[in-house]
Amino acid sequence: MEKNTYDAIVIGSGISGGMAAKELTEKGLKTIMLERGRNIEHIKDYVNANKNPWEFPHRGGKTQQMIADYPVLGRDYTLNESNLDYWVNEKESPYTEIKPFDWFRGYHVGGRSLMWGRQSYRLSDYDFEANAKDGIAVDWPIRYKDLAPWYSKVEKFVGISGSKEGLPQLPDGEFMPPMEMNVVEKDVAARIKKNYEHRRMVIGRTANITQNHNNRVSCQYRNKCWLGCQFGAYYSTQSAALPAAVATGNLTLRPFSIVTRILYDKDTKRAKGVEVLDAETNQTYEYYAKVIFLNASALNSAWVLLNSATDIWPGGLGSSSGELGHNLMDHHFRAGARGTAEGYEDKYVYGRRANGIYVPRYRNLFGDKRNYIRGFGYQGSAGREGWAREIPEMNIGGEFKDALTEPGQWGMGLTGFGETLPYHDNQVTLDKTKKDKWGLPVLAIDAHIRDNEQKMRIDMMNDAQEMLEKAGLKNVKTYNGGYNLGGGIHEMGTARMGRDPKTSVLNQHNQVWDAPNVYVTDGAAMTSAACQNPSLTYMALTARAVDHAVGELKKQNV
Repeated sequence: MEKNTYDAIVIGSGISGGMAAKELTEKGLKTIMLERGRNIEHIKDYVNANKNPWEFPHRGGKTQQMIADYPVLGRDYTLNESNLDYWVNEKESPYTEIKPFDWFRGYHVGGRSLMWGRQSYRLSDYDFEANAKDGIAVDWPIRYKDLAPWYSKVEKFVGISGSKEGLPQLPDGEFMPPMEMNVVEKDVAARIKKNYEHRRMVIGRTANITQNHNNRVSCQYRNKCWLGCQFGAYYSTQSAALPAAVATGNLTLRPFSIVTRILYDKDTKRAKGVEVLDAETNQTYEYYAKVIFLNASALNSAWVLLNSATDIWPGGLGSSSGELGHNLMDHHFRAGARGTAEGYEDKYVYGRRANGIYVPRYRNLFGDKRNYIRGFGYQGSAGREGWAREIPEMNIGGEFKDALTEPGQWGMGLTGFGETLPYHDNQVTLDKTKKDKWGLPVLAIDAHIRDNEQKMRIDMMNDAQEMLEKAGLKNVKTYNGGYNLGGGIHEMGTARMGRDPKTSVLNQHNQVWDAPNVYVTDGAAMTSAACQNPSLTYMALTARAVDHAVGELKKQNV
């Protein structure tokens, strides 16, 4: 038993698991990080990072075989040959869709921290107070002031480039110099500011560093982030958290380790460790620790809890409230507008900025009242069409080729990202009738957006059209591409924080009420979704929870 005993266990190695390992090891805890998939080593294993499109057999596109093998991934841009092996093998790891749910997963060291969009925004008290004010679900057990110092700590380590704007609904952070908007974006931003009291368009706050930082080299404007970055210019477990944890000498990393359940001791009312199935050998092992951080991502963390301590709670560890697996959220998007910008034919943009613009939420704030609650932000960018555009008047011959040597028209698009409410019956359960490659039950997902979100989508389209037209764009068209939950790749809820063990899974420190030495600090912990990209909040919650866990260990409370 001694051989497999540590001070701390971290389940998962993605955006929050990496942060947990870094914080725990830096505080002196001997920590094992368990990852269900393969190891991907920084730089060495980014095998496609320097390839040009013409070096791929299908120019980076997708084949009919890929479409057949990855039916879920094929629902979006995510299916392509350039980083196919970063995504889950859907035949080995299926799930049950009671209603359509787009689940895009990465099972390897680093998880989706290798493929994330890197947009990094703080939540504000408008978000932390929203459930209480609206009488929805349960109240967050924390407020902005509780998380603000942890946002700062995380931002300084991660490296967030952005601009300070002084907006109450989008608190400023610890920023590196911002990336620059292009000429069209600057003009549109100025016109939006002139035409609206509470609307602003700013450069995205992104986890791409613009100055060298902690042995990482600043962004090279290649825009190939999701292939892995040998410069370490964007934040991932591999580029930042793992090197920091390894440097302490306190980390053990074990890939190919599927945590099947948390081992619960009913005498001490604490978890004593985890059961691990080796993904390569199918052998079972047990690892023991004083404290466990569950960071397998919202849905897989729910799976682990649902499968744990079922001899005491048939619904799993953390289910005594009746809320485990419920309140699944995401951000709904694929609705907005786009148009063309005239008069910029002598302007061009150089480099490939790995970032866009952001319009912070303004609906149902500052006295505004809509026929729905909560709101949305916009992401987007302006750019010129390249050689791949279609020119319907010419499709053959010398004139066509000549036309393609010149850049095309400038255009700009805005896509809304809207808050989804925490509906109790948006839920996940274990489907014991279907098994994965390892004979484990799979998740059944039963969730969809409702009337509140559908009403919001109308504003997401119409507001975008109005803003672009007031900014002088022409031929502005709205779009609503349809949306299944999961498509935003921002799964949240399923093990929410709260003030009462009768109505929540976790307390204000992210401890499972039923087992206080188990901390859940990934998307599962979210009590509401807000409309900002959530990864920065997961990392801040993680750093805060590690600080609490180490304090409780010293007091021998866990």
